[in-house]
Amino acid sequence: MKNVAKLGSALLLTTALAACGDAATEAEGPACDRACLIDLAGAYVAGLESNSAEGVPFAEGAKVVENITPIAVGEGLWTDITGPGTDFSVVVPDEVRQSIGWIGMVERQGENTVVALRLQLDGDGNISEAEHLYAGVSEESQFGTSQLANLQTPREGLVSEVPEADRKTEEELIAIGATYYDALDDNDGSLMPFAPDCQRHENGIETAGPGEASGTFANAEHPVARDCAGQLTSNTMAYITTIENRRVFAADPVTGLVMGLSHFRHPMDFEPYPVTAIDGTVTMRSADEGMFGDLGPFDLPAAHIFKVGADGLVHEIEAMGFTTDYNAPTGWEE
Repeated sequence: MKNVAKLGSALLLTTALAACGDAATEAEGPACDRACLIDLAGAYVAGLESNSAEGVPFAEGAKVVENITPIAVGEGLWTDITGPGTDFSVVVPDEVRQSIGWIGMVERQGENTVVALRLQLDGDGNISEAEHLYAGVSEESQFGTSQLANLQTPREGLVSEVPEADRKTEEELIAIGATYYDALDDNDGSLMPFAPDCQRHENGIETAGPGEASGTFANAEHPVARDCAGQLTSNTMAYITTIENRRVFAADPVTGLVMGLSHFRHPMDFEPYPVTAIDGTVTMRSADEGMFGDLGPFDLPAAHIFKVGADGLVHEIEAMGFTTDYNAPTGWEE
């Protein structure tokens, strides 16, 4: 939220808190309305970028978890961020759940870094839970594709509004977002309402979408479907054994955005499994071959933002995640 952050954390906090106060005075209204939530997201990011949590409205006893590790307010990214990043910034305000989701770019210890945030407010509009996920971004990934190029500005679909007559309710969006994890877990692309032009980015890398794959994702002899639905149905993701700690926590009917967090576990001890190519050819995928050959067991905590358009279909997926030790705790265990 670079353009907002530059206004200064103090000004943004004043605006955010004033908006929350105005909303709270309305009969049966939320402690923080949509505008208040958006302003609070900007204030929070500005605070991170200025290395100061002063004035951020944390509730007493608030819990903060960063990259699955509990931290104190003022630690972690609060000290490690060395400045704003690119203009890539997507916010998901949820009036009903009084929660905020955000994915954007910062500079951490001088390096380009993609960050996901979950902020949960209490009944007074104070932050009772804050969750940070971050991962470094390079000019070129190990897959031979640029990460940073797709993290300069958000795709238009992620920031455009859905016509009012075509908007889904918050509850409907939450339900649609949850279907992604079922579709991925069950290797069945029909379980989520993917649009034909659906495109998925992960840490800036385009991993699904219309057209042909390139780099490591290409298979010239028997290519696997690359569209969001077909890719999952091909069974190519069957190496993902478990998706835990699923939380679809924020949805915004105005933009059609819905955001979730999850924790992928990959023991990498799977038996060879079949993958069906576009031409119907079935090949076997093994744990000791191809891109899996050098991978040991690992976990992948991740964040996903889904854009549900006026047609009720998912057109964009923006995801980020980081790898950590296999069977790592989530940071939210009591």
